[in-house]
Amino acid sequence: MCGIIGLMLKSNELRPSLGKLVLPMFDSMAERGPDSAGLAVFTKPIEPPLRRFSLFSNSHHYDWSALAQSMKTDLECQPIVSVHDNQAELTAAVEGGPLKRWLAKRGNGVRVLAAGRSIELFKDVGRPDQVARRYHFDQLQGTHCVGHTRMATESQVSPAHAHPFTAGEDFCLVHNGSLSNPYSVRRLLEEENLEFETDNDSEAACRFLQWRMTQGDTIEQALTSAFEKIDGFYTFLIGTARQIVLVRDAFACKPAVVAETDQYVAISSEFRSLAHLPGVAEANIFEPLPEQIYVWQVAA
Repeated sequence: MCGIIGLMLKSNELRPSLGKLVLPMFDSMAERGPDSAGLAVFTKPIEPPLRRFSLFSNSHHYDWSALAQSMKTDLECQPIVSVHDNQAELTAAVEGGPLKRWLAKRGNGVRVLAAGRSIELFKDVGRPDQVARRYHFDQLQGTHCVGHTRMATESQVSPAHAHPFTAGEDFCLVHNGSLSNPYSVRRLLEEENLEFETDNDSEAACRFLQWRMTQGDTIEQALTSAFEKIDGFYTFLIGTARQIVLVRDAFACKPAVVAETDQYVAISSEFRSLAHLPGVAEANIFEPLPEQIYVWQVAA
């Protein structure tokens, strides 16, 4: 049992309050997943060649300024670092591959949680309400977000095993359920030279979908392929720079509820986490159908 949440704001006036609206949703899902938690927030994309990286350190006293200075010298870029406890948002004109290789040598254990031009990601172990306040979720702004509260059932409790999982750029997935064939999916992807960071079943699903999209699939086509390749019980909620995507398996035994108004689309494992939202009494509220792909686009 885990909890998933998602919120896409159609109204420009609400976007500065994304975090304030999401925090009660997050708190309500704490009982479904007390082990660890995470949230991916999408904002207006920064201009190329800049990229945004979400970084994590196990140390709450990590010297992020020294890291930025070393990057400036070694990678010949002008990094900007914004620190949030033991995580940091890094903005720099550097590609993900070179940065990860440099961090492996010079980062003293720092890992990249997410990369892209729109995404900012926070995740850690601990009760969801504690994680949310440690990283000041209530202050976050943006167009949409995807979150997760985890009850570990098939792999260890660690920051790396927490959701959301990411692959590529501006792509993340949260998952409630359990996959029965993640290692066969993993072997397929390893034959394509994809690398994994954990043994979590959800990472296999995330990387499979993103890999299919690198082969030219739309997200709908990638999920249709997943219906054939991925076995198990799941509700997947996916965030991209311009979309939120929701899908349940053929049995739809993992709960999900959607509330949609002219101001927002809100998604959760349980309705109680949506009850505080403005205008929810007049919302179109429904339970997603099995193997039906729901896609919502960010308005311009």
